[in-house]
Amino acid sequence: MSFFIGVLTFILILNCLVLVLLVLVQLPKKDAGAGMAFGAGTADALFGAGSGNVLTKITKYATAILLLLALALGYLQDKNHKGASSAAFERMVEQKQMQRTMSAVPTPAQPAAQPNPQAAPSLPATVPPATAPAATNPAAK
Repeated sequence: MSFFIGVLTFILILNCLVLVLLVLVQLPKKDAGAGMAFGAGTADALFGAGSGNVLTKITKYATAILLLLALALGYLQDKNHKGASSAAFERMVEQKQMQRTMSAVPTPAQPAAQPNPQAAPSLPATVPPATAPAATNPAAK
């Protein structure tokens, strides 16, 4: 479906360019503006003296196509996004449920670690504190 969306997007972009050019080429009501700047006389040469009617009709059709393409692409993008997001959401829910069931299952107790006879001897857990010799105060005598 994404290939079809890409093709429709390309057609929409081409339609936008054609629509912009059609609007710029059309004759304004007072013979001034952007239409004159981009050579409005060429429209008369291409389509004849009644070119205003032809260009107006083509502009109307291009505008209708633009609207239909935009609506169709919006619908397709929404449908594509919802389908992908709902599948991803369902996978996440299943993963969470699996995690909950795995954490609820008690694991067997680990066997006590066996002492390794080849290991280096360890220090006793408690070391008696070192006793310091009693300090004698020479001034006290």
